Amino acid sequence: MFGIEYPIFAFTHCRDVAVAVSKAGGLGVLGAVGFSPEQLEVELNWIDEHIDGKPYGVDTVMPQKAVDVHGANPDELIDQIKEMIPERHKEFVQELMERFNLPPLPEGEDPHGVIGWAEDVARQHVEVAFSHPIKLIANALGSPPKDVIDRAHSHGVKVAALAGRPQHAQRHVNNGVDIIVAQGYEAGGHTGEVATMVLVPEVVDAVAPVPVLAAGGIGTGRQIAAAMSLGAQGVWMGSLWLATAESSSSPEQISRYLTASSSDTVRSRCYTGKPARMLRSEWTDAWEDAEGPGPLGMPLQNILTAEANARLMRSRPELFVTPVGQIVGSIEKVEPVRDVMFKLVEEYIATVERLDEGLAVQS
Repeated sequence: MFGIEYPIFAFTHCRDVAVAVSKAGGLGVLGAVGFSPEQLEVELNWIDEHIDGKPYGVDTVMPQKAVDVHGANPDELIDQIKEMIPERHKEFVQELMERFNLPPLPEGEDPHGVIGWAEDVARQHVEVAFSHPIKLIANALGSPPKDVIDRAHSHGVKVAALAGRPQHAQRHVNNGVDIIVAQGYEAGGHTGEVATMVLVPEVVDAVAPVPVLAAGGIGTGRQIAAAMSLGAQGVWMGSLWLATAESSSSPEQISRYLTASSSDTVRSRCYTGKPARMLRSEWTDAWEDAEGPGPLGMPLQNILTAEANARLMRSRPELFVTPVGQIVGSIEKVEPVRDVMFKLVEEYIATVERLDEGLAVQS
């Protein structure tokens, strides 16, 4: 379908990682949500110049359920969202910033938060993406709108959508989606409640012959072999690239990845308003307090906590929200993407050969 050497799809917010994966035989997929449309244009221009003609994709976030806000101007969108935030939530965030002794930001620094999941902004991301030679467009939260799917197909671009239940996957296919990413509970970022081992074969059976990529808890060649044995035709990996040499992760984030175990993550709504897996900290615990107001929906929660998140990053990086999957326990050192890809393929081959040997002995 894509002319790639290995069915390894790498979701990443870092253009260097996306390029490195595609050049190493996989397919890099750049997450667009954190960029303004203008920034995304810059990122994709850079990718076009450095990827040597290899295929790549773009991942957008167009949630089917979110607070209804509209507008192409970021400032107007943010003003709309801020007006919808209850005072009790604003007071709670202020209390947390004082509790954790977060110093004020430098004068002139005014973080706005992420608005890439507002539909009007996401559609601008789509416009930018289609002006580049992408081979795949993916949606992280449900099916893209039907007109976006149709337009992708008119450009010769395949469409992928993430699913946490077989029913979701079937709806994607009914809407015209070409590839289903069956993402299990173990995954980093936005994820559902069904584990990968259970979810992947259910989705494969539900949508056959539409190809399925397995996601969640996949970070080794052995796990790729397991995914393929469950019926997936490839894998969608995100967390593994966060501590690579090309990653844009901060030194503090990389340190946390390298020291965390697989049990150090939590699924929380404290960052985006939707359940997302991240490293657990006192900050994530504070949002689980029964006496607190609880997180708001998307996109209100991220705008509500924008200043606090910026202060955490600057002064308390050990508390900063750090999305990552349970595979973080297997990340032990910083390596170049090419070396990571080589190890994945090498271990996959060794695993399949070992299984073949076992079957030969039994027969």
